[in-house]
Amino acid sequence: MKNGTAIAILCCLLVLAGCNRPKTSPAPQATAHGAALVEVSGGKQVAQAGMELDQPVVVQVNDAQNNAVTGAAVVFRGPAGVSFNPASGLTDSSGQLSTIVTLGGVAGRYVIRATTTDAGGKNVELKLDEIALGYQQTLGRELNRQYCSRCHNPESTRERVSNYDNLTTKPHAFTEGDALNKMSDADLAAIISHGGPALNQSPEMPSFGYTLAKSDIQALISYIRAVADPPYHSAGVVYAKK
Repeated sequence: MKNGTAIAILCCLLVLAGCNRPKTSPAPQATAHGAALVEVSGGKQVAQAGMELDQPVVVQVNDAQNNAVTGAAVVFRGPAGVSFNPASGLTDSSGQLSTIVTLGGVAGRYVIRATTTDAGGKNVELKLDEIALGYQQTLGRELNRQYCSRCHNPESTRERVSNYDNLTTKPHAFTEGDALNKMSDADLAAIISHGGPALNQSPEMPSFGYTLAKSDIQALISYIRAVADPPYHSAGVVYAKK
């Protein structure tokens, strides 16, 4: 009798568990199709590895005449560790869909993809680059905000008024890979430590050798390398020829 009661109770629990299981909603069905997928905002953002991007990624589906398409299905995908909220959906009345992106836990560049289909069922894809910072690079970003961005970033914010327009020689933004990628780590360390004259550059670049520790300077350099556009590629080990 006891065994029969136990079995009955177990069966009831299993039935209840099945009833309480959340139902998976079917993916929304597209009511229209576009011919192009374009970025509205959200590409080339920088965040600490494993964290959400500050701004949502927003994409737009257009038809062949560049008119916004309402009701087009868009799917977001990325490398392992990247998540999207939502991962798919239909474009709104402005032809747009936004998603919150959380980067993977490994520092580096992540290519995320948004995909829709045209009227013929062919995939139309958009790629966006996002940057995840490691611990040292995140420290470099904070040092940049504290000491560098007032001059190296031409845009003013509520928290920081840019000094860029007051300088005779315009400083490079840290994203300007075309210029900064040509400088070695040693060159960057010299100009940060000893100011512009260390490399025969503008004396308006002050020295920070007595303000920042060597580890801080290396963190700044690591951050500069991480956000460079185009991306920075280390020369690697160079072996002398015999």
